Amino acid sequence: MLALVNASLNATSAVALFTGFYFVRRRSLHMHRRAMLIALTTSALFLIFYLTRITFTGIHEFAGKGAARAVYFSILFSHIALAVLVVPLVLRLVYLVRRRRFRNHARLARWTLPIWAYVSVTGLGVYVLLYQVYGYR
Repeated sequence: MLALVNASLNATSAVALFTGFYFVRRRSLHMHRRAMLIALTTSALFLIFYLTRITFTGIHEFAGKGAARAVYFSILFSHIALAVLVVPLVLRLVYLVRRRRFRNHARLARWTLPIWAYVSVTGLGVYVLLYQVYGYR
């Protein structure tokens, strides 16, 4: 059940990120801020629920074989590495916006957005492969 909640949080985060990008490009900064708060909140909740799931159920083994296994682990490892990287980047973005250093925020966001979006989308992909396509129970 927590895995589905986590996948939903990742999907919500991804949609909020793309929505936030849409609004900032149109200079609708109030709506951009709202979308990014949703992305930040859902990503933080994901992290909390993910650590809770790991604590109670442990790490789940991928049932796929051959090329599917290679694809899955390529996605998983890039997802994990970039998830670790994106946390300090997002925290820095929040710091910069709170200090009203919007130019620095915008410069860093150009690098952070694609990484954060990749982490959110691949998180959903990992869920689909692990629980839906290869049916971990």
